[in-house]
Amino acid sequence: MKIDLFSIGKFTIHGYGLMIAIGILCCVAMASYRAKKNGLDQEAIVDIGIYGVIGGFLGAKILYVIVEFKTFIKDPKTVLGSEGFVVYGGIIAGFLTAIVYCRIKKLYFLEYFDLAVASISMAQGFGRIGCFLAGCCYGRETTSRFGVVFPEGGLAPAGVKLIPTQLISSAGDFLIMIVLLLYYRKNKKDGTPGNVGFLYMLLYGVGRFLVEFLRNDNRGGAWMFSTSQWISMVIVAGGIVLYLVNKKRHKR
Repeated sequence: MKIDLFSIGKFTIHGYGLMIAIGILCCVAMASYRAKKNGLDQEAIVDIGIYGVIGGFLGAKILYVIVEFKTFIKDPKTVLGSEGFVVYGGIIAGFLTAIVYCRIKKLYFLEYFDLAVASISMAQGFGRIGCFLAGCCYGRETTSRFGVVFPEGGLAPAGVKLIPTQLISSAGDFLIMIVLLLYYRKNKKDGTPGNVGFLYMLLYGVGRFLVEFLRNDNRGGAWMFSTSQWISMVIVAGGIVLYLVNKKRHKR
């Protein structure tokens, strides 16, 4: 809703960037605190956070280039120099980075996976507020009183009521965070490492799949589903399969 929050001389604070920064800082701080509380390596959590952010930004941009490949071929600078990112690219790249780090440091990835996902979901919640401020990831037109009218200058169409999909996604991410925090306590007592992470995959995948039906921005797709919906289906299926395999493996 507000792209530029304020300026100090020539330095401008953008709403989207500020929310992303707050999300990352809160994510690392929360995960680090919980790591110490649960007997995991705090330094490893910080390292995973740093490398995960770097890998995540690269992954989010790479997937955006893939989605906007036709535009990229015509004018690469338009795509590479824009603020365009695809969240799923960041999530996948971030997790792959964490897996590689844990392999190198000989850490049990599933323990850190379980611990980190609640913090990641919180960071996503802040990120979606940033999307709302920038006007990206906007929803379909609506006559509902809950519709939001964006001003001129943003990425969303101005002057018409739109479904605030960004805020719906943000609320969903914060709700998932709460569910994961509660489930982590229960799973730590009588569960199997990995269950919390796989639950995140299921919850986020289903939520993202449903919200996509309300969105109206250009984000690529095939047949009746968007790119993110296809990825969501893979993520959900992967979460279920990994949970079953993990459960069977630990029974042995």
